[in-house]
Amino acid sequence: MAETPRNDARQLRQLNFDLANYFSNTVIPQLFVDADLILRIFTPPAMKQFSLTYDHVGSHISDIKDNLRYPHVVEDISEVIDNPNNSLEKEVQTTDGYWYQMNIVPYIEYEEDVINGVIITFTDVTKRLLALRESEKLNSQYEILMFALAHDIRQPISTISLVADGLKMASSQDGFRQFGKWADTLRKSSRSLKTLVEDFTAGKVGEREESSEEMKLNIKDICEDILLALKLEIRKKNIKVTTDLKIAEITFPRSSLRSVIYNLIHNAVKFCDPEKASEINIATEEIGDFVILCVQDNGLGISFDDQRRVFKKSSRLHNNIKGTGMGLYVIKQMIEDYGGRIKLESDKGEGSTFKVFFKNHKTA
Repeated sequence: MAETPRNDARQLRQLNFDLANYFSNTVIPQLFVDADLILRIFTPPAMKQFSLTYDHVGSHISDIKDNLRYPHVVEDISEVIDNPNNSLEKEVQTTDGYWYQMNIVPYIEYEEDVINGVIITFTDVTKRLLALRESEKLNSQYEILMFALAHDIRQPISTISLVADGLKMASSQDGFRQFGKWADTLRKSSRSLKTLVEDFTAGKVGEREESSEEMKLNIKDICEDILLALKLEIRKKNIKVTTDLKIAEITFPRSSLRSVIYNLIHNAVKFCDPEKASEINIATEEIGDFVILCVQDNGLGISFDDQRRVFKKSSRLHNNIKGTGMGLYVIKQMIEDYGGRIKLESDKGEGSTFKVFFKNHKTA
């Protein structure tokens, strides 16, 4: 019987030695904090997450400086101690930019069935997160590219349809004098469609940054092409369109600028107010470091609450008007990708004004 206490003490020392040996040699960042929030032991790799020395053993965890961009570690430890059935898992970033999955699990003494603290483990997930974010970026770029193509291709196709209708009308009325004019328009629209396809095939998602080169573009020519494509809809709704282009050129990727302007003008046409004489004004001006494109209408307008979500993905404010709710989301991404921004000013029933701020390369 006298040997039993001695054997128990020897086994306890061996267990403590095994635990200390594990913590000193593992490559996994771990800490053992007891139920009183006292640091009992840690692995050397945990020094990246906390400014630790072995003198900190026995200190309260709140007295130890951590290197985490996350201020709630102590609260999370206390929560797991108070609720042992709820382990905690969270992604946290260290001050040197690395990301870790932090797991806090209860340390239970099963013989006594009591919680004696927590084990905190950090798993490096930086590479996985970076790969995931790159994948999300590529998916977003692909989505934007496909939507831009779907939008842009409508412009020359609409023009071709318009020309076909004009040719048919001229033929039925013996209006052969119009044939030359319509043929020129058809040729121009065909060139636009060809250019669009070439831009798309060159602007593969993986090569987007290299292929989407910024260039000086004539804003007047782009607006005329878009207004021609929308001519039937503008005429049908009896919309008066005016332009005041104080700045003739904007430096931007060609296909992206066409998408931005087409979307803004088309929205102004779609959301005109049938109860009033509709007007759209397209203007440019130079203010400081920006060239500002302004598309103003007196249409249905957008309430203040809806303005907060109008640029969000798949956001639709009028279910009775055809659309996907993607347009403003997509062009906002395009504008911001090249250092610009877009601003909305609107009141319900009073029309809307969209202002696009392009970098002024002349001042730069």
